[in-house]
Amino acid sequence: MKGTCSVKTIRPRKRKSKQRTRRVRIGAPDPTVTGLAGLVAVDELTARLGLVAELDSGIGPIKERARGLTGGQLLVGMAAAQLAGQDHLVGMDRVRADPVSTLLGEVPLAPSRTAGRLAGRFDPDRLAGIEAGLARVYERWLALAPAPVRGPLVVRHPTIDLDASDIEVHGRTKQGVGWNYAGVRCARVHLASWAHAQLPLAMDLIPGNDDVRPHAVDLLTRALAVLPEAVCGRPRVRADAGYFDAALANGADSLGCDFAIAAKRNSAAWRAYTGIPEADWRDARNMTGAQVSACDYAPAGWPEGTYTLVRRVRIEVTDLSDDPRSRRRRTVHKDQLALACDGDVDHVWSVSFIVTNIPADDKDLAGIEAWFRDRTAIEERFREAKHGAGLNHLPSADRSVNAVWAWAGLLAGAMAVMLQTLTGLDTHADSPGRMRIATLRHLLLKIPARITSHAREHLLRLQPGQHLLAAVLARLRALPAPT
Repeated sequence: MKGTCSVKTIRPRKRKSKQRTRRVRIGAPDPTVTGLAGLVAVDELTARLGLVAELDSGIGPIKERARGLTGGQLLVGMAAAQLAGQDHLVGMDRVRADPVSTLLGEVPLAPSRTAGRLAGRFDPDRLAGIEAGLARVYERWLALAPAPVRGPLVVRHPTIDLDASDIEVHGRTKQGVGWNYAGVRCARVHLASWAHAQLPLAMDLIPGNDDVRPHAVDLLTRALAVLPEAVCGRPRVRADAGYFDAALANGADSLGCDFAIAAKRNSAAWRAYTGIPEADWRDARNMTGAQVSACDYAPAGWPEGTYTLVRRVRIEVTDLSDDPRSRRRRTVHKDQLALACDGDVDHVWSVSFIVTNIPADDKDLAGIEAWFRDRTAIEERFREAKHGAGLNHLPSADRSVNAVWAWAGLLAGAMAVMLQTLTGLDTHADSPGRMRIATLRHLLLKIPARITSHAREHLLRLQPGQHLLAAVLARLRALPAPT
């Protein structure tokens, strides 16, 4: 059209980047690089505690000829592999293939088939010898522990927790397993744990359909034998309602222990609860809406001086489930539950009973109840063994092999605890408080390094910024060697 002009749009050209992406090329494997440099700290801990020698003295010989691996070396090697993150026997082969295994003098790792064959030789006497060896190890650990750790453990009443945890298994050839109440084929780890020290004392591996009560007194007797002699307080036994039995109460009393056992909610306990005056209830510690009191209810045949500590927790009716199978509904008195269902009350009380012989007045009741509520400490031992070590399953069809594997998982947790207390890692700035095995593995054990040699010494060359392993080794080597 006349009087118009066209305008050509010129787009700027995109400039090509002069920087070229460099390709990543895989070179030849370096046989001097390790990903498990922190295992040298486990080896040093084993040497300072005399762990292998003490376990060997308790276990005794497992072979006719004095050659090859001993029982203590086998058990500690299994525990070290589990600390490194292995959860099956074949994991020991993976750790053996790492260059750091050549630096481990105290913790030699057996091949997986050899480990299974040797573990199958552990009869009940050799399994009991593990506890005898741990008793001497704990004595030495407590003597080396810093005063802030050792003092409370020596002076206070040692608490022994009893509990069991099921490990699901598969396969019809597994020995020593059974179907539990939930219809799961499993073996049951029956454990006595030193609560304040976070250490296992005694353990049995029983079928999943076995009742723990017949084994409880024997387990407690063995656990008391493992406690260090320096612990001078009167022991206290803590257990849930699965241990509600006069035999355990009388056994604990005859062994010089106080006890606190969660009681069944039977008709006699409910009658005692309804007879408690309202003025006798006191607020519980660190539990909102909870109150505690005591009554004279004592089951027949229990030791003299037994009474019942009662805790009740206020629950709004709106928070109460309509499902008659609800666990919380079973903790409410039937008369209150009927009123709640009819809409006549706005709240109910969830009630728990604890049968104990621990002397107390009105001021001590809240403290005893709060102490009993900390019984979940043993659940942490099971959690560490299952999720931190290799106790999430049992690797063999042989019952003895599985028992040794279970002890190795518990020993791995004990070694993690003792390592942290002796080196101050439980007060480390990166992770204040006692670290779990997974955190310890990330910060200390599974770290890369290059192994070199100079002047007949091995050198670990860590990556920049890795100073924790050097500090831990220095603290361990400053401890006196066992005589």
